[in-house]
Amino acid sequence: WSSSISIVLVFILTVLYILKIGGFWDNSQRKNFPPGPRALPIIGNLHLFDLKRPYRTYLQLSKEYGPVFSVQMGQMKQVVISGYETVKEALVNQADAFAERPKIPLFEDLTKGTGIIFAHGENWKVMRRFTLTTLRDFGMGKRAIEDRIVEEYGYLADTFASQEGKPFDASKIINAAAANIIVSILLGKRFDYKDSRFVRLINLTNESMRLAGKPSITVYNIFPFLGFLLKAKKTILQNRAEFQDYIQVTFVENLKNLDKNDQRSFIDAFLVKQQEEKSTTSGYFHNENLLTLVSNLFTAGVETTSTTLYWGFLLMLKYPDIQRKVHEEIDQVIGSNPPRIEHRTQMPYTDAVIHEIQRFANILPLDLPHETTVDVTLKGYFIPKGTYIVPLLTSVLHDKSQWEKPDMFYPEHFLDANGKFVKKDAFMPFSAGRRICAGETLAKTELFLFFTSLMQRFTFHPPPGVSTSDLDLSPAVSFNFIPKPYKMCAVTRS
Repeated sequence: WSSSISIVLVFILTVLYILKIGGFWDNSQRKNFPPGPRALPIIGNLHLFDLKRPYRTYLQLSKEYGPVFSVQMGQMKQVVISGYETVKEALVNQADAFAERPKIPLFEDLTKGTGIIFAHGENWKVMRRFTLTTLRDFGMGKRAIEDRIVEEYGYLADTFASQEGKPFDASKIINAAAANIIVSILLGKRFDYKDSRFVRLINLTNESMRLAGKPSITVYNIFPFLGFLLKAKKTILQNRAEFQDYIQVTFVENLKNLDKNDQRSFIDAFLVKQQEEKSTTSGYFHNENLLTLVSNLFTAGVETTSTTLYWGFLLMLKYPDIQRKVHEEIDQVIGSNPPRIEHRTQMPYTDAVIHEIQRFANILPLDLPHETTVDVTLKGYFIPKGTYIVPLLTSVLHDKSQWEKPDMFYPEHFLDANGKFVKKDAFMPFSAGRRICAGETLAKTELFLFFTSLMQRFTFHPPPGVSTSDLDLSPAVSFNFIPKPYKMCAVTRS
């Protein structure tokens, strides 16, 4: 009898412990914590989620619980913020309170809190300041980087033209062009599109982005003890190691002939800082930060711009009337002259189309997660310090109160009645607040110059036998929103 009673007691205590750590008697509920669905023991609300497209579940729950609500993933509470007004209130109006990143198992494995994207505290501040300053020094927002993009466009257009109007998938070529812009800043050179090392670096990055969106990685981030079972996690870590080995070799080479007065690249600028810092004890400019920083900037610089352009050409195939209007404006404003950034203000329709591509493509529907740095009140709800925050960017870019036709591709969202370009506050594809994308200016320059240059030279058609209604605008499964693979024909314009 006594052993049976002991087993029953252990069972009851175990259940009570699970309920306790699961937050079922959590005083956050009594402190006006945001509402949300009832969680189950151990798994929380995981059973409610479409793990391939979690943003859909969050959107559904926001209809039920409002713009600030909570979910529980395993033992971790998350607060989700949705809609333009709420996201702006949190990330912009209370920027410092929402400025931290949570520690997410996969990204801690990859970066250990170094770099810029998933870095924490003072390390993040120092790296972000250095990154913004150095990107500006190497031409972001200046004529120098514009010249570099115009030069790169020449190689990109020649590669398109070499297809001779036959169907091809442009994703790898667009990837390479975007990669060369960030590489020119990071390493101070460009690669041939067929260079095997360059192709390998891009493929490693692409593969890791796809794998990071897999349901198994979501499960790992909630239950990290399952990591040893997951092939996707191992592959991502192997890819990171291979990428960083290459960067390590590069910066060891750079060290050999480093000249403080003639810095050739971002890596040189970091190494100069590293040497200056040897006399101090703070120690932020160490090799781990350099490796992660270069990986961060390469991934962000390649993926965002190339994915947006890849969506852009798919949308031009889908909507030939919009493509025709862009062609007309290009012919009228710049004719056969190479596009430059100063033309943007004279080309409101093209500018509106590029903005609408970004809004519609919605390539990071969940943003990257944030974390509260202090106890905070949002829309009347109490959110404690250290809470995991999910800004639902897709709900901002599709907010019915901000956009006339949120679910349609409609460039007129960015035009007034006279056809002049209109800025929209709810246009947040680069996120907002303290963690806004550090390369926003560079990305905008690339998007305008690459898109306008290619549209100036080519008309884009679906392959023979494919109608516009056959073109699928639903995204593939990935960490970011990417189109499903498609082919197009680029026909040189007379």
